[in-house]
Parts: sequence; C-alpha cells; structure tokens
Amino acid sequence: MGETRRRFLRAAGASAVGLSGGVAGTAAQSGGVGLLLNWKPNGLHVPYYAARARGYYDEQGLTLARIESGQGSDFAAKQVGLGNTEFAVTSADQMLNVNTRGLSPRSVGVVMQRSPVVVFTTDGTFGGRLTGADQLAGKTVGTGPGMVKILTKLLLEEKGVLSDVTLVDTGFDTVQQLLGGEIDAAGGVFADAVVARRKAGGVSSIPVAETIPSYGHVVGANADFADRNPENVRGFLNATARGAAWATDNPEKAIRLLVEANPALSETAGTQRAKWVEMASQYVLSQAVRRHGWGWSNPRPWETTYQALREADLLGGETDPASVWTNEYLDADYRYVGEYAAQVSPPEATTSGGTTAEETTTGTTSGGRN
Repeated sequence: MGETRRRFLRAAGASAVGLSGGVAGTAAQSGGVGLLLNWKPNGLHVPYYAARARGYYDEQGLTLARIESGQGSDFAAKQVGLGNTEFAVTSADQMLNVNTRGLSPRSVGVVMQRSPVVVFTTDGTFGGRLTGADQLAGKTVGTGPGMVKILTKLLLEEKGVLSDVTLVDTGFDTVQQLLGGEIDAAGGVFADAVVARRKAGGVSSIPVAETIPSYGHVVGANADFADRNPENVRGFLNATARGAAWATDNPEKAIRLLVEANPALSETAGTQRAKWVEMASQYVLSQAVRRHGWGWSNPRPWETTYQALREADLLGGETDPASVWTNEYLDADYRYVGEYAAQVSPPEATTSGGTTAEETTTGTTSGGRN
C-alpha cells in the first residue's frame, strides 16, 4: 500500500462506510454492491431508491445491498477511490480532485447533465425578478464554499459584473441569509432555490450552465471493481436509468418509495418532490442524452471544470481530465439508456431553465472515451 493511499485512509476513514476491505471482487462474493450517496438521502437521489424498490437492480442480476448516507461529494469520491464502496454519487469536480491526489475512481455515468449551481433570489428580497446577471451590479451575492463559489464567480466574471458585485461567504447558511435580507442574491444549487421558493414564494434564478459548461452529479465507480466486473457496472447503470425514467413519469409514487426507505423525510415530502421534479425536467435530459443515451459524458464540461479548479489552486496535482470519465459501461442497446429521452415525459420545472452543459458549446456533442 502506497503512502498516498495510507494518508487517504487516515484522513478519510477507511471503515467510515462500514466496509473493511477492497471491493475488487465480484458482487456475488461481497453479498451485493454498495452505493454511497453524496449527502443525506433526499429528492435528488430518487432514481436509486425507485430502482431498488421496484427490483430493477435485481433484474440486472445485481443486489444493491446498501444505500448509505454520505458526508459530501468530496468524501464520496475519496471512498469510492479507496475501494470502500463500489459506487458513489459524487460530483465532476470532486472526481477530478481526487484523481490528482493519488486515487483513480472513474465517472461511469453523468446523472446531472449540467451543473446544479444557480444564482437565485426571491422576489421579495430582490424587489422583482432576476432575469440577467447585469441586474446584480451593486448587489451583495452570498455563496457557500467550493465549486459553488468558483462557478458563481466565473459566471459574474463572464458577464462582466464581478467587479461591481460584493461577494460574501455565507457558508452553509445561504438560504437563511437570503430570506433574512442579509444578501440580495445567492449562489447555490437549484435545490436551495426550491427550498427558498417553498418558504418565500416567487424565486428567480440564473443557471450557471447557461454560460459555463459543467456537470453536476455523476456515478463514480471504483476502477478496480469496474475493470473486473464490467457487467455489474453496466447493470447498475441500466437499473439506475430505468429508475430515473420511472420516477420521472411517476413523481408522487417515487417520493413515496423514497420516504418509505427514509421515514425522516415524511415531513418534507413536498420539498423532496419539488427537488426531484426540477432535476428530472431540467438536469437529467440533454442533447447528449437525446443523441447518445442516459448518462453520456462529453469532454468539454470535464475540461472546463478541471481548468477552473486549477486556476483556483484546488487540485493536488495534474491529471488528464479524459482519464477520469468513460462512456464504455453505458449500454446503448438497453432502451432506458440508449432511448432514455423517448421513455420519459418530464413534469414542468418551476425554478430554473436554460441549456445543458454541452449546449453552451459547439461541436462537443460526441467524442471522448467511449
């Protein structure tokens, strides 16, 4: 075991997700596979719970033995890189990050085809609708840490208003500070905008992905496990895609399955449904998905995110962005993957719109590692 891996084991906690060894063996040997979420279960995780409850993983010959609550996308990326879980819900930026720090998990499917980061506000706080970044000149914009702050700054810079905006760190209290009038607008994720809307009514937002091509949630897989068990990875993605398709067309039933698995969510079921509806209608589908199928990666968003992290000095070293992701496990012959767009009728979203990551560029709707 190398020193880099030892440092990660000490810092991240090798047994933090309840596994004491690696996962390179077959799913049958380990009694099934595990999925580590990026955060506590919520409406953004509906596809996995729906697929498990409806037997879609079983139909693929795969037992999803565990869906475990996470501690952030950074933690999830580390754990799947270390081999403490076969699969993880994480983010494109954290997959790039850990691949510069001695670990090598791979993104095997893009769940959110554009970044979830938005700049948003409420009508009451802003005194009207936010329709363009130029309106933020002279305003105070609060953001949380990490990629949210980076992408918010990039958006303001691209729109030529960064020097006219007071940017403040609101930690993990962004929505509360917005609702309290301490800031004029917020950089956050669309789920934050959903929460704000349910508390304050009218919310308007500017999706960062309209300007900066970048991805949101991805399915990370342990590289050794994927190499040795390609059919397990393919089956996991097939089942997850089918779960997403069913949940898109049946949001009420899907949320019931989520709540049945996580009773603590019963009091916020309406908010969880709103999060899922927003995700299903605005983030899962894209031109790449329509052309190539559910989960497809294009190179440009990975390269853009990598360069943003480098310029912010948030990486541990160098890596080739193209080595971090692959389309090779996506089964285009499975209709819920290859013909995903034809299987769904997404409900109408309410807080954000705009284009997906690859639609902000030209000539980037195919290619990359496949």
